[in-house]
Amino acid sequence: MLTAALAILACAANAQEEVDGVTGATRQAAKTEKQKGILSRLHIGGYGEAVMTRNFYSQSFNRYKKPENYADDKSHGRFDLPHVCLNIGYDFGKGWTVGSEIEFEHGGNGTAVEIEAEEAGEYEAEVEKGGEVNIEQFWLNKAFAGGKFNIKAGEIIVPVGYSNAYHEPNQFFTVYRPEGEATIMPNTWHQVGVSLWGRVKNWRYEAQFLSGLNSESFTAENFVHYGATSPYEFKVANNYAAAARVDYYAGGAAARSSANPRLTPQAPWLRVGLSGYYGYTFRNTLRTPGAKYDDVTGALGIVALDFTLNRWNWIVRGNVDYAHFSDADEISAYNQANWTHHKYQDGNPHHYSNIGKNALAYAIEAGYNVFSQIPKLKDEKLFVFGRFEHYNTMASGTYTSMYKYTKKYRYAFGVNYQPVKQITIKGEYSYRFFEKPNNNGLASDSPLYKQPYNNEPSVSLGVTYTGWFL
Repeated sequence: MLTAALAILACAANAQEEVDGVTGATRQAAKTEKQKGILSRLHIGGYGEAVMTRNFYSQSFNRYKKPENYADDKSHGRFDLPHVCLNIGYDFGKGWTVGSEIEFEHGGNGTAVEIEAEEAGEYEAEVEKGGEVNIEQFWLNKAFAGGKFNIKAGEIIVPVGYSNAYHEPNQFFTVYRPEGEATIMPNTWHQVGVSLWGRVKNWRYEAQFLSGLNSESFTAENFVHYGATSPYEFKVANNYAAAARVDYYAGGAAARSSANPRLTPQAPWLRVGLSGYYGYTFRNTLRTPGAKYDDVTGALGIVALDFTLNRWNWIVRGNVDYAHFSDADEISAYNQANWTHHKYQDGNPHHYSNIGKNALAYAIEAGYNVFSQIPKLKDEKLFVFGRFEHYNTMASGTYTSMYKYTKKYRYAFGVNYQPVKQITIKGEYSYRFFEKPNNNGLASDSPLYKQPYNNEPSVSLGVTYTGWFL
């Protein structure tokens, strides 16, 4: 009887092992399926650039004030990581998505604590390297009607101008970002705000509500480029602004992912975009101006037109940007008064510079895929390109004559090699030049003779990637 009981127990154990085995396999399969579902909703990607440049001109900050003193300066080289970004997005379902982008500019920054032997062993914090770390994007998005209408809130890209809307390194030929737009406007322009955007057939639209820029951070040489930054732990929002963009696509449907609603490389062959910005910029700081500035607003208006043509093995891009800044003279006077008062104050975060009334930038670039004519290399691309651009941060205004060097022209020639879709290796020769002054036949030794600015050639090489890893 004992033998029979043991046999029954053994059979029961074997049966339970089979059940447990089936149950375990089922649970593992369910777990695997759940993980696949989570991964299918998760988006991880980014882009990065590593650059080597040789500049064949002076790097002195005074090279425009007395150009004759720097005409024979030796060349200098640079290694740089202009941008390295990590994008993470997730689709929670029911139209809810979140996106983020962490950007390390010029390799980020770093500090270290050292014990100084020359200072009796005191601890001292040292700045190890320059650079910036930014949260360039952090937003929550709710989609309605299959993406035809969306509400996005958080740190968002302000898509004014081509270079802000399309700033990944595979969306321009040059080694560095397009120079003109990156000079006269914030780039990449991002702020906390609310966006209403969507897609309807061949159209994409977007309207944004933002805090205004800060005129105390505007400069003669960079116009409003630094206006979106804040030295505080928050962005002052005494003034508000609006931005908008509309893109039209011809020849196909624009495919985008819900977690990354920007245009993908399988875009239609023609895109035309119109964008704009308007907002007040004065008093958008913690400082309170005097009563004599009660009527000053510093209204800033920007309008930009850009296009991309991608057909017949050609890629052609172009843009025109125009900006008007009201009360430029009054705010320049205010900035100068503050500079005089605070010029010996350590840690002053503002520029207090003269500012132009208008700024302008326009550019055209075109590249042809040479490998399109070689069947064995059809999976790779080699674009030979040329680019010309002009920009001026002091296109008009009272102080134009003081800053003639802000009127710049630049052309570049080079190649973009793409061994795979996500990788681009770039090489470029660039030549920045200026208008020669009209000396009306004056002798070069005349006290009225104006020395022309020295032209600024350079050679750059870069390796870049752009892609979604998951």
